[in-house]
Amino acid sequence: MAKIDLVMPKMGESIMEATILKWVKKVGDKIEEDETILEIATDKVDSEIPSPVDGVIKEILFNEEDVVEVGKVIAIIETEGAESSDSAAPPTTESSKSTAPAAPVAAAPSKSPVPATVSASTNGQDYKNTNRFYSPLVKSIAKKENIALAELEMVPGTGAKGRVTKKDILGYIKSRSNGTSSVAAPIAAAGAGIAAIAVSAAKAQPPIAPPVMSGGDEIIEMDRMRKLIADHMVMSKATSPHVTSFVEADVTNLVNWRKANKAAFMEKYGQKITFTPLIMEAVIKAIKDFPMVNVSVHGDKIHVKKNINLGMAAALPSGNLIVPVIKNADHLNLVGLTTTVNDLAARARANKLKPDEIQGGTYTLTNVGTFGNVMGTPIINQPQVAILAAGAIRKKPAVLETEHGDVIAIRQQMFLSHAYDHRVVDGFLGGSFVRRVADYLEAFDVNRPV
Repeated sequence: MAKIDLVMPKMGESIMEATILKWVKKVGDKIEEDETILEIATDKVDSEIPSPVDGVIKEILFNEEDVVEVGKVIAIIETEGAESSDSAAPPTTESSKSTAPAAPVAAAPSKSPVPATVSASTNGQDYKNTNRFYSPLVKSIAKKENIALAELEMVPGTGAKGRVTKKDILGYIKSRSNGTSSVAAPIAAAGAGIAAIAVSAAKAQPPIAPPVMSGGDEIIEMDRMRKLIADHMVMSKATSPHVTSFVEADVTNLVNWRKANKAAFMEKYGQKITFTPLIMEAVIKAIKDFPMVNVSVHGDKIHVKKNINLGMAAALPSGNLIVPVIKNADHLNLVGLTTTVNDLAARARANKLKPDEIQGGTYTLTNVGTFGNVMGTPIINQPQVAILAAGAIRKKPAVLETEHGDVIAIRQQMFLSHAYDHRVVDGFLGGSFVRRVADYLEAFDVNRPV
């Protein structure tokens, strides 16, 4: 008999842990290759984990609801064959590095500008009096370097939801030892008093009045996904100064073309064409014209994205929201966009998306018109810097210029709401971009072949 270690897989960039939702198999059960063993959840998506081999579940090492780091053994599968201790899914190089002893940290010089009174406060420090998440590795490094919680709270993080990664803490320690850290200097100047204030602030919670209940009221606990969405939205508003520009587009030609061709499109390609891929075409063209909306911000650096990975906000039956991503959307024609949009939307509703299908987005489109809304002020999907909301298409009277003078006609109108990060996207760029999207929509060729 051979024993195979089943380890917690790495589910995507920046994901260092996952929660076990449900063990589909139990100890003693037979399992076939690719058969689901357990269901896990990350801060990105829920996933089913298949067995890499045929065998029997010999041992389960973690319970449901346990949070497990990437790379840890979570179960042992017994298979036919020679004795073996190989892992079924060994950790990636990145996760292996993250569990390695932090030898370079221990060798850091002791010329930290933080006063001894502050550093001394880390004796017995467990870093629990905070609302910010720190991985065991980050806390271990911080403890070894005598970094107090007050100082750790001020270290900027580049991980998911602003989490401090191993790279962040090591980079901070390096700049701290050189006396160049913008975080350590203020603490050094103020001394232990500032540190104490920072710790108190971390412990403090905003005063919340108890709910006033009446006879028919009900209190509902947020589910896990709703909590994650709430945290992400609050983080986005705290990170980016949001500005929203609005444009009304005349999409009569687009509406008439779809109405005349949707049956032929279905017959030819087997796909139902909605307004979403048609709007996406215009968005992609506008991004090519204004590439500085297709960026992300890292400190004082702007990362201009080469690929256009278009996120599409999708509502789930539960009422929650998820944003699957169309990778390299600019490489797809209308048929490709339509097929991908329909596939991602269907699998989102069925909770069948893979982790990498909701990561790596560079710009997001949300169609609030689906709910009958005429416009909205969407929140940016970090670390992106802009998001476009398409409103409901409605018949409205509009003034048209003709060779015989102005006339009033019934036209199909739609509002576009463009929210953008004013740190890097100013009003000229943000407003010009959404105007360009409207221009492309209004110029839609009503004689375009299917």
